[in-house]
Order: sequence, then structure tokens, then C-alpha cells
Amino acid sequence: MNNEQKGTIYAILAFTFWGLVPIYFKTVSHVNPFEILIHRILWSIIFLFILLYISKSSKNFILIIRNKQKLKILFVSAILISFNWLTFIWAITNSKIVEASLGYYINPLLSVLLGYIFYQERMSKQQIFALCLACFAIAYQVFTLGNLPIISLILAFSFAFYGFARKKVQVESISGLLIETLLVSPFALIYLIYLVNTNQNAFNLSFDSTSWLLMAAGLVTIIPLIWFNLGATKISMMKLGFLQYIGPSITFLLAIFVYGEPLNFDKLITFIIIWIALIIFSVKIKKTKQ
Repeated sequence: MNNEQKGTIYAILAFTFWGLVPIYFKTVSHVNPFEILIHRILWSIIFLFILLYISKSSKNFILIIRNKQKLKILFVSAILISFNWLTFIWAITNSKIVEASLGYYINPLLSVLLGYIFYQERMSKQQIFALCLACFAIAYQVFTLGNLPIISLILAFSFAFYGFARKKVQVESISGLLIETLLVSPFALIYLIYLVNTNQNAFNLSFDSTSWLLMAAGLVTIIPLIWFNLGATKISMMKLGFLQYIGPSITFLLAIFVYGEPLNFDKLITFIIIWIALIIFSVKIKKTKQ
């Protein structure tokens, strides 16, 4: 098996795992979303330190924490990813999985737009058309359903700007995520102490099933990240771009066929327009020579 094949398998594993993540969050839906986020942050730190030691990347970690400018950007990215995680957790635990999947379909289009605005990256006519279609899909939902897909837009914008911040800071992913989680950990610890003092915490030292599940939040975060990093270094960006739609597609199917979320005709039209936009956006048009 060559590197290309290995990379494809790792990428498929990562995006499939992310697509199935709602199953995990559904099992802890009885827990306050803020407490789930706290445990996702705190347990990720522990597993990331272990991973940092195994990968022998401590030098990169030390260099980053000594760079004040990078720390400032990472603090912003930490806030963005925390907000993204919290919104996603809330959406899953409140049966808004369809809207969550829509957000991650819109995200790649927004990322291209940010690249065009801030990095002067060129956009082809088909990409511009795809973006216009996505805007039309959102406008269609506002007109027909009478409301903005708020959750979808929050997830799409927060993750797009998170990606923008990480591109700007240019740090290795494991060290970067560890620093991000460390930067927001004081807030997580303060809220955890508040929950314990007010007897509102679901996690307890008797280690019941809920406690074990909350501890697993760190693994749920780290495992697909490892697979993604292994895959991204071995395959092209174009292939990676195609494969990333596995995640929201699985999430969408889970929402409809497993959790029975409603999908009315107008919302389906919104999805169809977004899917068409993504196909136009992703497929590279080759000009035939005559």
C-alpha cells in the first residue's frame, strides 16, 4: 500500500468519525452542553500532552508559547473553536443535527471567500457562481421558512474564521490545539468549580457511566485529528476537499434516518441547492484542446 492509499484511508476514517460524532453527543445529551464543552477541553489537554510526548514535538510547543504574537492569535482561534464546539454540542443535544450538517456544507465555501478577501486568492467563475448559489439557498430558507439558519451560519462562520486564524498563525496542529485548549482551560476550570459547588455537575468521582463518557470527550476530539493529520500529509488538497463532505453527509443521514429529525420540502430544497453549489465548487472544469 503506497502513501496515497494510506492517506486516503486515514482521511476517510477521520471524516467518517466526525460524521458519526453526533452519536456520542446524543448519549450525553442529558448533560449541560457547557459541562460537556468543559470536559472536551480538559480531557483533550491530557490526551494532547500524551500525544505531544509520543510524537516528540515538545520543541515546537515551547517555541510557540514563547511567541507572544502567535499566542494572541491562538487565543482568538481558541475562542472561535470553543464557540464552534459549544454550538455543535447544543445543536446535537437539542435535535438540530440537520442544521449542524448544513453548517459544515457551507463552511468550505466561506473558507474560499475568506481566502479571496484576506489573502487575495483567485476565485474561478465557477467558484463565484457556487458562492452565489449558497447565498441564494440561505435567502430561499429565509423567504420560505421565515428564519435564518442561525445554527448553520454560526458553525460555518466560526469554523471558517478558525481556519483563517490557524492559517495566519502557521503552527503544527497538535501543539496548536494543545495551546488553544490550555488558553481556555482557566475558564473551563472556573465553571467546573462553580458546577461542583452548586451540585450541578454530572461528572463525579464515583465514575459512573456518564463520568466515563465525559472523560471520553478528549478521545472523541483527538482520534479524528490524528487520522486527519496522517491523511492530509499524504494526499492532495483537492482529494482532501472532496473527502471532507463525508462528515456532514453522514451527519445528515443520521439526523433523518436514525434520529428522525423533520426535513420539510423547503429545507430539502435548501440542501439540494447547497449540494449543487458544492459540486460546482469542487469539480475542476477541464478545457479540452481542439
